[in-house]
Amino acid sequence: MSFKDKVVVITGASSGIGKSAAIEFANKGSKLVLVSRRKEKLEELQQLLKSDVLVCPCDVSDKDQVKIMAAQVLDKFGRIDILVNNAGFAIYGTVSDLSIEEIESQMKTNYLGMVYCTKSFLPTFQKQNSGHIVNVASVAASFGLPGIASYCASKFAMLGFSEGLKHELRGTNIGVTVVSPIMVRTNFFDHESFSKMPKYSQTSLDPKTVAKTILSASESSRLEIIVPGIVRIGVWLKHTIPFVINPIMGAAFRKLQK
Repeated sequence: MSFKDKVVVITGASSGIGKSAAIEFANKGSKLVLVSRRKEKLEELQQLLKSDVLVCPCDVSDKDQVKIMAAQVLDKFGRIDILVNNAGFAIYGTVSDLSIEEIESQMKTNYLGMVYCTKSFLPTFQKQNSGHIVNVASVAASFGLPGIASYCASKFAMLGFSEGLKHELRGTNIGVTVVSPIMVRTNFFDHESFSKMPKYSQTSLDPKTVAKTILSASESSRLEIIVPGIVRIGVWLKHTIPFVINPIMGAAFRKLQK
């Protein structure tokens, strides 16, 4: 696929994976819609990109803001070719320590934000009978881990929603692909709840690596692309022999917690 002049909407575009994806699409000549809560960060990125860019400050956890954003996109471009649902964050803490509001906030942004954006643009995709939805999840969509149970839940939900939607869109020219990376070197750990946790491992990914995968995903027929690919073995083992893998993973993360 040529990405030149394709209209690409990216949520969580102000930093990390979203910012890197915007740069990659811009280098391919795409028309970009940058979505994030931080207008000033989006405008800074806009200045860096040699592309047709629409800045849309929007909190994706607010469905009314998402509706306004989608209307702005379609008013300017009249279409959408690729939707990248990337906005997300985590709060570290046990279920017993986290408040209901902290758990809800992660689900609202990470999962419902994706639902709101997908629902807002799906009628246009269907009218066009073309386009691709790329949902940025995590390997945590396959492993329930202590300390980030609510984050894992939001990514499990994203993967399940994506799989169901992909079945519903079978026979159309609309694709759905989930990108599930391991740890990425972004501001993910900036939240104060991670202050006593190790930030990154030697295996953590550069956001540019994930961004390039997002471009590949936007023309892929696959449901899920795990980054790096070797980690798919771990996911396969988890689903095949969970009675072996789950205790190992749980013990490793409990040790990390201590």
